[in-house]
Amino acid sequence: MNRPDYYCYPAILTYEEGREIAVTFPDLPGCATSGIDDSDALEMAGEALGGHLWTMEEAKEPIPSPTPLRKLLHAENEETILVSVYMPAIRLSEENRSVNRTVSLPAWLNARALEKHVNFSQVLQDALKKLLGLEKQKTV
Repeated sequence: MNRPDYYCYPAILTYEEGREIAVTFPDLPGCATSGIDDSDALEMAGEALGGHLWTMEEAKEPIPSPTPLRKLLHAENEETILVSVYMPAIRLSEENRSVNRTVSLPAWLNARALEKHVNFSQVLQDALKKLLGLEKQKTV
C-alpha cells in the first residue's frame, strides 16, 4: 500500500471565553483536541491529526479526501486553518514507542539483579531480540 508522506486537512478552531481553544477536523470525526492558546492549539492539532491518521492507516481504514477551505463554513467565534503532518516521522515514532510490560521474577533473582544495578528493560529487550533473531535492531 502506497502511503503518502504528507497529509493536510482543514481544522476548525473554536474560541469560547474562559475555555481552551477547541480544535476539530470536519473530515475526520473523532479527531479533536484543544490548546491553551493559538500556538498550543496548533501544536496539539498536528499531534492529534498525525496520531489519528496513523491509526487509520494501521487499521487499513479509508482515509477521506480533505474538504477544500472555500467549502467550509464556520461560526463567528471560529477560524479555519490547514494542518499539515509529515507521516514518516509519525510512523517511526509510533513504531518505536516504548510500552510497559509487567514481568514476574523470583524474589531472590530480583534482589541479586538490584544489587548489580541491572537495567531490567535493557536485559529484557536484548533477550527478546536474541530469542526472535533481531539482534541488529536498535534498542529504544
